[in-house]
Amino acid sequence: MSEPESLRGSSARNRGGVQRVEGKLRASVEKGDYYEAHQMYRTLFFRYMSQAKHAEARELMYNGALLFFSHNQQNSAADLSMLVLEVFEKSEVKVEDELLECLAKLFSRMELNSPERVAFVSRALKWSTGGPGKLGHPKLHQLLAVTLWKEQNYSESRYHFLHSTDGEGCAQMLVEYSASRGFRSEVDMFVAQAVLQFLCLKNKSGASVVFSTYTEKHPSIEKGPPFVQPLLNFIWFLLLAVDGGKLTVFTVLCEQYQPSLKRDPMYNEYLDRIGQVFFGVPPKQSPSYGGLLGNLLNSLMGSGEEEDGAEEAQEDSSPIELD
Repeated sequence: MSEPESLRGSSARNRGGVQRVEGKLRASVEKGDYYEAHQMYRTLFFRYMSQAKHAEARELMYNGALLFFSHNQQNSAADLSMLVLEVFEKSEVKVEDELLECLAKLFSRMELNSPERVAFVSRALKWSTGGPGKLGHPKLHQLLAVTLWKEQNYSESRYHFLHSTDGEGCAQMLVEYSASRGFRSEVDMFVAQAVLQFLCLKNKSGASVVFSTYTEKHPSIEKGPPFVQPLLNFIWFLLLAVDGGKLTVFTVLCEQYQPSLKRDPMYNEYLDRIGQVFFGVPPKQSPSYGGLLGNLLNSLMGSGEEEDGAEEAQEDSSPIELD
């Protein structure tokens, strides 16, 4: 098994020692002694960690997880995957693309919708941004989004694309999502939701890339602007209005396109947020949602902005759903 660049870091001598140990463990796995091999991996992990041999520990756990995945030993593989994360956390290793790619590879091998996978991705995202109160590293979100796209889990893929910087990839996924799961009459709604959500997250450039790429590549959308679908024209004008920053333009635009905006009750919630972010509209005195749903919305939009100051914290007091 080839070693990923990201997990190289020990000296040649120490790496040779790890490889000799790996050879013995591999032999046990190949013979089907999965439990014994798993326990030996864990023993070596704690030994290496107690000796502060972090590079050796993460290399051994990473390769061991992939080995167990290749033998369809999901529980053992998931356990070693979590130990890889534990090394990252305790060694305070710098977040780099290569390490994020390793985590994404482990994620891709886990059983779909398994509790272990959910726990792993949650912990990985937390580590990737240095602790609580953050939404996760954009690169890790992008890698997760692509994996979920390949699995045709479009809804979760969209969520992760929203928190990445890959607007073009998001648009291409949405084209496939619309073509395979949506009605022809809904082609405009797929991209409208994404653009509004990107804008709610203050990602104006991502919103523009998603819109231009989607409308250019979707086979059911005639070349524009202007477009046949009124909702697409609204989104086009909205992106121009965001660039201009004039509240009167934004207000008139929302009034004129109310028939289209009523197609989804969440559109006006998104636009309330966009008005606050880009046009200086004060937040509503009371959120539209309460209880469990309100908590969900706050967790999605209200975290990760503490350092922006009290004024922005007030600005963010009316979060909306990005699921």
